[in-house]
Amino acid sequence: MINVGIIGGAGYTGGELIRLLINHPKVNILYINSKSNAGKPVYAVHQDLIGETKLEFTGALDKKADVVFLCVGHGEAKKFVDENAEFLKGSKIIDLSQDYRLHSNNTRPTINGQEVVYGLPELNKDEIRKAQHIANPGCFATAIQLGLLPLAQANLLDEVYTTGITGSTGAGQSLAATSHFSWRANNIQAYKTLSHQHLKEIGQSLNQLQPGTEIDLSFIPWRGDFTRGIFVSSQIHCELSESTLFEMYEAFYADDPFTTISKEPIFLKQAVNTNKCVIQLEKVGSKLVVHTIIDNLLKGASGQAVQNMNLMFGLDECTGLKLKANYF
Repeated sequence: MINVGIIGGAGYTGGELIRLLINHPKVNILYINSKSNAGKPVYAVHQDLIGETKLEFTGALDKKADVVFLCVGHGEAKKFVDENAEFLKGSKIIDLSQDYRLHSNNTRPTINGQEVVYGLPELNKDEIRKAQHIANPGCFATAIQLGLLPLAQANLLDEVYTTGITGSTGAGQSLAATSHFSWRANNIQAYKTLSHQHLKEIGQSLNQLQPGTEIDLSFIPWRGDFTRGIFVSSQIHCELSESTLFEMYEAFYADDPFTTISKEPIFLKQAVNTNKCVIQLEKVGSKLVVHTIIDNLLKGASGQAVQNMNLMFGLDECTGLKLKANYF
């Protein structure tokens, strides 16, 4: 059994991680840390887990885990690691924030002197299997990259125009003007136009497969009138036929059980509540549009984190992640 610790278990990603891990056949949850909820039953915060677990939140750090998941906010993960370096020695770490995702001068960040591997399994699976620490990718970054990686490998990326819409859970649990129901209902809004924080990690991954090219990625994200899921559409100039492209994508993802290529129009409910990414290609003349869908809390966060854990501990990467979509 893998002994697991969770830091910051009270938010959306923490709740989804707990839901997955209490049903994982190879996991024992040692502790779920939340200073503000210490002593409370987990189901008092994550009320969907009533009857599922008797675990309580703790404010103490007194048990050594095989792997520690960091579900704290951006900036807080690195701070926690720096303040608890001795406690974390010997534990694998999977960070769900953005604190360890970016290289500096082609040098990976480190934790306790060990490199942190970027945890996109479809790109770095072999390295993830050998890694001590993982930087879990961002949700928009996951959806956009999975749509573009085969094109990067074929050296086909130059200018890319991407739009994507996300549910309200992507903003986290803290209240803000744009996360209230009265604002979100019957409403959409573009935000962080051409300046989203995930652009850098996307560029880093694309350059890994298509080095030496300045890929111009323009991205406009949207806030959507729904709770979870991401739908992304990326457009490029491409002279290859749709059938050739379909074969190329099928070959690229042949060994990736969670990424599927569809010949039919895709829609968000195919991916919500799963760890899947579903991709559809549309060709009109010399223009190619790649549509991708994921659940932002699962393949875009906690599900992918569990997938990474499975790979790090030599398990089948699908273990504990066979989830049905919320189709209706």
